[in-house]
Amino acid sequence: MTRTAGLIAGLDPGRSKCGLVLADPADSQIRQAAILPPQACLALLQAWRQEGLAQVVLGNGTGSEGWVVRLGQQRLKLVVVDESGSTLAARERYWQLWPPRGWMRLLPAGLRLPPRDIDDVVAQLLIERHYGLQLHRSNQEVLRQWQPPATEI
Repeated sequence: MTRTAGLIAGLDPGRSKCGLVLADPADSQIRQAAILPPQACLALLQAWRQEGLAQVVLGNGTGSEGWVVRLGQQRLKLVVVDESGSTLAARERYWQLWPPRGWMRLLPAGLRLPPRDIDDVVAQLLIERHYGLQLHRSNQEVLRQWQPPATEI
Protein backbone atom coordinates (compact mmCIF):
# COMPACT_ATOMS: atom_id res chain seq x y z
CA MET A 1 0.00 0.00 0.00
CA THR A 2 1.07 3.58 -0.46
CA ARG A 3 2.40 5.60 2.41
CA THR A 4 0.96 8.93 3.41
CA ALA A 5 2.68 12.00 4.76
CA GLY A 6 1.38 13.04 8.15
CA LEU A 7 -0.46 11.29 10.91
CA ILE A 8 -2.99 8.51 10.34
CA ALA A 9 -6.06 7.70 12.42
CA GLY A 10 -7.55 4.23 12.58
CA LEU A 11 -11.27 4.07 13.37
CA ASP A 12 -13.20 0.94 14.32
CA PRO A 13 -16.81 2.16 14.12
CA GLY A 14 -19.58 1.01 16.41
CA ARG A 15 -23.03 2.10 17.52
CA SER A 16 -22.25 2.86 21.17
CA LYS A 17 -18.44 2.96 21.18
CA CYS A 18 -15.65 3.26 18.67
CA GLY A 19 -11.99 2.34 18.75
CA LEU A 20 -9.66 5.09 17.65
CA VAL A 21 -5.88 5.41 17.36
CA LEU A 22 -3.56 8.12 16.12
CA ALA A 23 -0.41 6.75 14.50
CA ASP A 24 2.75 8.29 13.12
CA PRO A 25 3.88 6.13 10.20
CA ALA A 26 7.28 7.87 10.15
CA ASP A 27 8.31 6.10 13.35
CA SER A 28 5.62 3.34 13.36
CA GLN A 29 4.37 4.59 16.72
CA ILE A 30 0.88 4.90 18.19
CA ARG A 31 0.58 8.36 19.70
CA GLN A 32 -2.81 8.03 21.28
CA ALA A 33 -5.54 5.39 21.64
CA ALA A 34 -9.16 5.74 22.68
CA ILE A 35 -12.44 3.89 23.09
CA LEU A 36 -15.14 6.53 23.03
CA PRO A 37 -18.75 7.19 22.07
CA PRO A 38 -19.08 8.15 18.38
CA GLN A 39 -19.64 11.87 18.98
CA ALA A 40 -16.52 12.13 21.16
CA CYS A 41 -14.53 10.28 18.46
CA LEU A 42 -15.57 12.85 15.88
CA ALA A 43 -14.48 15.69 18.17
CA LEU A 44 -11.16 13.97 18.88
CA LEU A 45 -10.54 13.48 15.15
CA GLN A 46 -11.12 17.20 14.65
CA ALA A 47 -8.59 17.96 17.40
CA TRP A 48 -6.07 15.57 15.83
CA ARG A 49 -6.51 17.41 12.56
CA GLN A 50 -4.88 20.39 14.27
CA GLU A 51 -1.91 18.11 15.09
CA GLY A 52 -1.42 17.05 11.46
CA LEU A 53 -3.93 14.26 10.84
CA ALA A 54 -3.66 13.44 7.12
CA GLN A 55 -5.91 10.40 6.71
CA VAL A 56 -8.47 8.18 8.44
CA VAL A 57 -8.50 4.40 7.90
CA LEU A 58 -12.07 3.28 8.59
CA GLY A 59 -13.25 -0.28 9.11
CA ASN A 60 -16.25 -1.26 7.00
CA GLY A 61 -18.16 -2.81 9.92
CA THR A 62 -21.16 -1.72 11.97
CA GLY A 63 -22.05 1.92 11.44
CA SER A 64 -19.35 2.64 8.88
CA GLU A 65 -21.78 4.15 6.35
CA GLY A 66 -22.61 6.99 8.73
CA TRP A 67 -18.91 7.61 9.34
CA VAL A 68 -18.21 7.89 5.62
CA VAL A 69 -20.77 10.71 5.46
CA ARG A 70 -19.55 12.43 8.67
CA LEU A 71 -15.88 12.29 7.72
CA GLY A 72 -16.70 13.48 4.22
CA GLN A 73 -18.44 16.50 5.71
CA GLN A 74 -15.29 17.20 7.73
CA ARG A 75 -13.21 16.89 4.55
CA LEU A 76 -10.97 14.27 6.07
CA LYS A 77 -9.17 12.00 3.62
CA LEU A 78 -10.70 8.57 4.07
CA VAL A 79 -9.81 4.98 3.20
CA VAL A 80 -12.39 2.28 3.94
CA VAL A 81 -10.89 -1.16 4.60
CA ASP A 82 -12.27 -4.64 5.18
CA GLU A 83 -12.37 -5.49 8.85
CA SER A 84 -13.42 -9.12 8.61
CA GLY A 85 -11.73 -11.25 11.24
CA SER A 86 -10.42 -8.17 13.02
CA THR A 87 -11.87 -8.95 16.45
CA LEU A 88 -10.11 -12.30 16.73
CA ALA A 89 -6.91 -10.82 15.27
CA ALA A 90 -7.12 -7.95 17.78
CA ARG A 91 -7.46 -10.38 20.67
CA GLU A 92 -4.24 -12.07 19.56
CA ARG A 93 -2.51 -8.70 18.99
CA TYR A 94 -3.61 -7.52 22.45
CA TRP A 95 -1.64 -10.36 24.07
CA GLN A 96 1.40 -9.52 21.91
CA LEU A 97 1.26 -5.92 23.09
CA TRP A 98 0.52 -6.78 26.72
CA PRO A 99 1.80 -10.32 27.37
CA PRO A 100 -0.21 -12.28 29.93
CA ARG A 101 1.15 -12.47 33.44
CA GLY A 102 0.52 -14.67 36.42
CA TRP A 103 -1.96 -17.50 36.03
CA MET A 104 -3.17 -16.05 32.71
CA ARG A 105 0.07 -17.32 31.10
CA LEU A 106 -1.04 -20.88 31.83
CA LEU A 107 -4.22 -20.62 29.75
CA PRO A 108 -4.06 -21.68 26.10
CA ALA A 109 -3.97 -18.59 23.88
CA GLY A 110 -7.42 -19.31 22.42
CA LEU A 111 -9.02 -19.22 25.87
CA ARG A 112 -7.52 -15.91 27.00
CA LEU A 113 -9.92 -12.97 26.98
CA PRO A 114 -8.46 -9.47 27.28
CA PRO A 115 -9.44 -7.75 30.54
CA ARG A 116 -10.79 -4.69 28.70
CA ASP A 117 -12.47 -3.67 25.45
CA ILE A 118 -10.12 -3.95 22.48
CA ASP A 119 -11.76 -1.61 19.95
CA ASP A 120 -8.60 0.53 19.93
CA VAL A 121 -6.50 -2.53 19.04
CA VAL A 122 -8.89 -3.24 16.14
CA ALA A 123 -8.36 0.36 14.96
CA GLN A 124 -4.60 -0.21 15.16
CA LEU A 125 -4.90 -3.42 13.12
CA LEU A 126 -6.84 -1.60 10.40
CA ILE A 127 -3.89 0.74 9.88
CA GLU A 128 -1.36 -2.09 10.10
CA ARG A 129 -3.22 -4.17 7.52
CA HIS A 130 -3.74 -1.30 5.09
CA TYR A 131 -0.19 0.02 5.21
CA GLY A 132 1.59 -3.29 5.78
CA LEU A 133 3.46 -2.09 8.84
CA GLN A 134 3.59 -2.97 12.51
CA LEU A 135 2.84 -0.16 14.92
CA HIS A 136 4.38 0.04 18.36
CA ARG A 137 2.84 1.34 21.57
CA SER A 138 4.18 2.59 24.78
CA ASN A 139 1.92 1.24 27.51
CA GLN A 140 -0.06 4.46 27.63
CA GLU A 141 -3.53 4.46 29.06
CA VAL A 142 -6.43 4.22 26.62
CA LEU A 143 -8.70 7.27 26.68
CA ARG A 144 -12.19 6.39 27.84
CA GLN A 145 -13.49 9.93 28.20
CA TRP A 146 -12.58 12.98 26.20
CA GLN A 147 -13.90 16.48 26.05
CA PRO A 148 -12.84 18.98 23.41
CA PRO A 149 -10.84 21.88 24.81
CA ALA A 150 -12.98 24.85 25.74
CA THR A 151 -12.76 27.63 23.19
CA GLU A 152 -11.78 31.01 24.48
CA ILE A 153 -14.17 33.88 23.94
